[in-house]
Amino acid sequence: MVMWLNCMQFLGEEGIPVRELERRARTPTNLPGMKRWGYVIVAPDPADRRPRPPRSAWLVRPTAAGRNAQEVWRPLFGVIEQRWQKRFGKAPMQRLRESLWAVAVQFDVELPDCLPILGYGLFSRGPKHQWQVFNPGGDSRLPVAALLSKVLLALAIDFEAESDLSLAISTNLMRVLGEEATPVRELPRLTGVSKEAIATALSFLTKFGYAVVEAGESRSRTKVAHLTPKGRKAKDNDKSRRLLDDIEKRWQARFGERTVRRLRESLEPLVDDPAEKDSPLLRGLEPYPDGWRASLPTPTTLPHYPMVLHRGGFPDGS
Repeated sequence: MVMWLNCMQFLGEEGIPVRELERRARTPTNLPGMKRWGYVIVAPDPADRRPRPPRSAWLVRPTAAGRNAQEVWRPLFGVIEQRWQKRFGKAPMQRLRESLWAVAVQFDVELPDCLPILGYGLFSRGPKHQWQVFNPGGDSRLPVAALLSKVLLALAIDFEAESDLSLAISTNLMRVLGEEATPVRELPRLTGVSKEAIATALSFLTKFGYAVVEAGESRSRTKVAHLTPKGRKAKDNDKSRRLLDDIEKRWQARFGERTVRRLRESLEPLVDDPAEKDSPLLRGLEPYPDGWRASLPTPTTLPHYPMVLHRGGFPDGS
């Protein structure tokens, strides 16, 4: 979905320059991956007479497979929202849309319609200066997924302006790590994110002294992870929880106490406890039977913050 929202939805057969694609999407895409997976062609513009045009001027065009995919993907948001209305109720979904829009329309900049691909340390990247095109009117008909993404990204940007750790690492991996050793192979199940995303997060935490990854018992090949004193201090102080609470209070002052309260009230019944089997969201997480996810273990929880990596844009970092 991320690769549709930050790339494919903007492409016509004639193609557009890389810089224009990023301007429209308001976030970079993973062009090497999109080329490798066979969705796009990226090449110099034949009309550009410069001997070595900058890559930002190269054209991005969909392949035949990419055009077929566009036809499949384009109607999906409407189909999925109808499915959610049946699952959660039409009135709750309308309240969710209205409460998200009431916050998003007040942002100072126009954020992308998707969560950006996380950078080093799994930090979120806000829009660059040239993408800061504020649209006070906006479009309340945006898909719910786009409205959710805008609000989540704004929250992550505020959080990461004051935190040494990204929101993705703080709310997912740091949440389940402690002083006692935890098998690394268990972390995807405990966090709801992929083993590749766990490896990326652990690499950052170990490099900066928050965690240690080491061999388990002498006769076992299992790797275990635990927090260092620095990591335990960061977690024991519960800086991330207090910072999130503080940001929520600031949002109440900025966007309106009633507006933020309504947003929380519209989300809580849908989410409930994401680690419980009767969570309304978790009940809907049944993979397409012919898709690759159907062969994986059934998820037992959802990420507390989506970890969108360059690997393909999936929200669990896979």
